[in-house]
Order: sequence, then C-alpha cells, then structure tokens
Amino acid sequence: MKMKCLMTYFGLPNLIAACLIVAGSASVAVSAETVKLGDPSLTAGISGEGPLSLAEIRKWIADPANHLPLEIELPKGLDAGVANVFIPENNPLTRAKIELGRQLYFDKRLSSDSTISCASCHDPAHAYAFPSQFGIGVEDQEGGRNSPVAYNRLLSREQFWDGRAATLEDQAIGPIANPIEMGSDHEACVACLAGIPGYKLQFEAIFEDGITIQNVGKALASFERTLVTGPTPHDYENDLRNFKKLFALDLEDLDALQEDDPELYESYVELTQAVEQNPMSESARRGMTLFADKANCTACHVGANFTDEQYHNLGVGMTADEPDLGRFEVTQDEKDKGAFKTPTLRNVALSAPYMHDGSQKTLEEVMHWYNIGGHKNRWLSDKMKPLNLTDQELKDVVAYMVEGLTGTFPKVETGRLPQ
Repeated sequence: MKMKCLMTYFGLPNLIAACLIVAGSASVAVSAETVKLGDPSLTAGISGEGPLSLAEIRKWIADPANHLPLEIELPKGLDAGVANVFIPENNPLTRAKIELGRQLYFDKRLSSDSTISCASCHDPAHAYAFPSQFGIGVEDQEGGRNSPVAYNRLLSREQFWDGRAATLEDQAIGPIANPIEMGSDHEACVACLAGIPGYKLQFEAIFEDGITIQNVGKALASFERTLVTGPTPHDYENDLRNFKKLFALDLEDLDALQEDDPELYESYVELTQAVEQNPMSESARRGMTLFADKANCTACHVGANFTDEQYHNLGVGMTADEPDLGRFEVTQDEKDKGAFKTPTLRNVALSAPYMHDGSQKTLEEVMHWYNIGGHKNRWLSDKMKPLNLTDQELKDVVAYMVEGLTGTFPKVETGRLPQ
C-alpha cells in the first residue's frame, strides 16, 4: 500500500476508509456498491465543463466511494444472460476506473498523431461502430474488416471478429499498437500518459503499479463493460408470450382468472400494459415468430444478447482470390477457415454496414444472404441452409430486428478529458 500516496490524494480524515482499497481490489472485506448498468452516473464523467483540471481530478479520486468495488445488475432483457457476465477477478469495476477508462476511450492522444481514439471506430453517435465498410485509422488507412460494435461486451470473453483477444482487457490495447489503427506502440502510449498530470494522478491512485499498458487495458475494459443496451419491445413481448405459455392462457380464460387468482391476473395486466407502452407492428410481431422458427435465426443468434459467441463460416467473402480466413488465423484449425464470431443483434438496426467485411449495407441484404443459404464453400457452416422465406416474411424479420431489438444506450460524456 502506498501510504504517502493515499495521504496526498485522500487526506488524513479519509485515510482509514481509503486504506480498504488496494490496486482495484479489496485488501479486506469491504461493502460493495450495487449498480444497474445503464445508470448514467457511471458514464457521465466528472461533473463540470471544459477540460478536466487537476483540482477536479484530485477531488474525484479523493472520494473513497469512487474506489469501492461495484456489484452489477443488468438491464431488463440482458439480465437473462447474467451467468455469461465476465469480469476478471484482478479487474473489479469501480467508478474511478470506469471514469478513467471513459477518458482514455475518447482521447486521441493515445494514437501516434493524435487523430484517432477508440471512439473513432466505435463511435457512440454510430451505435459504437462506424458507418464505413472498413475501420479507418491514422493517415486515413483502411483496415480489412468492419468495426464491430463495442457494446454488451461484458457478456463476451473472446473479442474481435476472430476472437484473437482472450479478454476485453487484451482487446482494448490491441488497436493502440496496430500500425493502421492508432499507429502507436505501447511504450509510447505509456510515456504519453505519464506526461499528462491528470492521467498520472489517476493511475497512481487507482493502480498499485501506476501507468502500465496492462492498466490502460483494465481501465478501458472497465468503461466498455458499462456500455449496455436497454430494454427493447422484444423483451416486453417475450415476457408476455412466456407468461401466456406458462399458464396456458387465452382470452377466454381472463374473466375466470381475474376471479380465481387476482394476483396472477394483475401480473398479466402489467405485462400487457408494458407491451402496449413498447409496441411492435404486426409485421414485426410476425417476424419475431419467424425469427425463432422458419427463419432459423436462433441457430446462432440466441440467448439474452442474441449471439452464441461462436464462429461460423457464412460464405461471406469466400469468392475472393485470397479470402479472409478469420478464426483459422488464430487456431490454425481447418474447420475454422472463413469463420467469424456471431455478433449481437441488439440495436443491430443502428450499426450498418454488416458482416465482418462490411459488404452488406442493409438488413434486407443480410436477410437475402441467409435466405439463399450463403455462398457455398467447403467450410460453410452446417447451419447455413436456404430458408425459402417469402418476400413478406423477409420484410417481417427485418421489421422485427428494427422495431423489436432496438433499445437505448447509456448517456456518455464524450469530452471532459485531462488537460
């Protein structure tokens, strides 16, 4: 424990409380704060206007509450996937760490020429992706893959289209040293941050070993884990459908239900009202049924986050002279050639273009691709088969994805960086 450091940042009156915190983990049992992800206070930044001053940062990190480990709850819909949440034991969430990660996420000084930040390719204004076919880095260099969305990542372990990063911490620092993304290197990044007093102050207060590239990854990952999607019309409709199925209800039963079991009837009324307040069109409701049935989307887009977190060859890009082999480049396993990770479909309507190569501009194009069974090749997933959906059925599935799977994002402060 850095006692002198704590005295400087916390002051003697708060020293006892502050001593409970050690490098992002507790040295003794401390009571954790419970928060629901999506709470705007987690991502609102340090209050105030303009660049962050040292005085503002000192005041922020002097509050022991900002260093308490956070126990999290997920928003409705995502909460069904709580068993899939992955937060490493050596990187518990704290408000101080999330705020540091927020600053780093939007800071272009992490790149070689101060033109690119994490948000340049994973922009909150574009659903934490970017509307170009390929990612664009320093000196306007283009990558070879579309920028994947940066939200709901806490439900996933392996990151990137090919899963080459074992954790979100590993993923967060990869682009910094990529010559066509941020174009820097890890040593230069650490040196840059060490030369900014506001960052130096925070790293030394949050992490026992101060500024290291690993701690940059921990802070960025902490912030990204707060980027979650809010409830969607699907979530309310799904609750009502499951309720009806569980209790075998139909309209003829309602009068009897109200008399025989008022509490159960009240639950039904509440679920019905929630659906009415978060409506889908009839087309989207038909699409919801098709999605899990004839369209067979749930073969891969399954669970609370609408992804199996697995890798599949859909035939996309496989006609190229030298196709991108995706997961194979990581595993060297023949069956993984041309396979890419299943993305979440939550808020998918907001993150065009689609597929790992950004080759499909609209959800209509995506559904046509699935309808024909993709492009045949020797590694094509056995889940890819012609669907034989009618034109109306294709429209219904698209309507469901647009209307039924679109929710909110947390409000995030994109400025307020250290001077």
